Amino acid sequence: MPTEQDREGEPADHSAPHGPPDPVRDLVPDPVRDPWRAAMRLALAEAGRAARGGDVPVGAVVLAPDGRTVLAAGHNEREATGDPTAHAEVLAIRRAAAETGEWRLAGCTLVVTLEPCTMCAGALVQSRVDRVVYGARDDKAGAAGSLWDVVRDRRLNHRPEVIEGVLADDCARLLTDFFRDR
Repeated sequence: MPTEQDREGEPADHSAPHGPPDPVRDLVPDPVRDPWRAAMRLALAEAGRAARGGDVPVGAVVLAPDGRTVLAAGHNEREATGDPTAHAEVLAIRRAAAETGEWRLAGCTLVVTLEPCTMCAGALVQSRVDRVVYGARDDKAGAAGSLWDVVRDRRLNHRPEVIEGVLADDCARLLTDFFRDR
């Protein structure tokens, strides 16, 4: 999860991988990211719940193999529960496994507002999700392509597909606003 500030006291960077908003670029269809926008909006709603509870606003949903049916959702609950592992991704994965009755979430997609940290990336590999879709990059603690790339490490037995940058500006703005208001 993002840190509020880096070691020098500068705010963490959660900017979109493709730069600032661009009205022309934003109007061009994106066949890779566009199919995940509706699910990301659900994850953003979950992130809002985290913020209202005083937690870092990260939200996640797990989609069934059809790519549309929501199996489970979660948002950060570390402050609410006192559990350091209560990250949005871990909670959504646990709930999806309970819903399906299987620990293997083969065919499923996890959609999350912020690039997963190393703990969550490990949980994603272990749960065998087919795909990870995230919004904002986390250059301070991300483990799905920015700082580390745990989910695509060739030494592991399972490597989900990664799609980054879905509604990245909206996801980053939610985090920036949260930390600015603290």
